[in-house]
Amino acid sequence: MNTIVKRPERLSAWDLFGDLDRFFDGFVGTPRQLEATGSAIVPAIDVTESESEYHVKAELPGVSKDDLDVSIRDGMLIINAETKHEHEEKKEGRIIRQERRYGKIVRSMRLGDDVDTANVKADYKDGVLSLVLPKVENVQPKKIEVQVA
Repeated sequence: MNTIVKRPERLSAWDLFGDLDRFFDGFVGTPRQLEATGSAIVPAIDVTESESEYHVKAELPGVSKDDLDVSIRDGMLIINAETKHEHEEKKEGRIIRQERRYGKIVRSMRLGDDVDTANVKADYKDGVLSLVLPKVENVQPKKIEVQVA
């Protein structure tokens, strides 16, 4: 296995291209890139819509079903999970690279008024949470009659 060694760059007070890259990361970065600065891991999600329901898929690799909590509160879909760090004692050798993250996973999104929250279905398989959010039959705006005083 080849080990890539990055040589330390010349230290400077201003790194034009590095600073510009970091500036634009906030505009076009993926949630996975943006979460690196926060304390919680933000899973990638896909949301699709059909005539009768919404489908949400969230990547939660390494999360067991017991460590997963999905809830709907005040019109918000909230996905909470936690991955535990594997404590492995190394008697020989060294860790070359460790990129997997451990800790709290949080993702929330506002639901529309047309979601039937009483009939939401959830399935979890192979690290992917699949939610089916059925739509309410007909959401009619509530008309408010105004009295003239």
